[in-house]
Amino acid sequence: MAKIRITQIKSVIDRSERQKRTVQALGLKKINHTVEVEATPAIIGMVRKVNHLVAVESI
Repeated sequence: MAKIRITQIKSVIDRSERQKRTVQALGLKKINHTVEVEATPAIIGMVRKVNHLVAVESI
């Protein structure tokens, strides 16, 4: 599968617990932290739920 690069661009402060845990499950720890992951349907679904907090680019 293809890989994607996910970068956290906004803080999770004042967000719902569900959104905080989704960002954590993606492997992001703080603003401007970037991870490279496989573009599985589960990962894509998590990114869609927090798309206002992250930036995504294809590799």
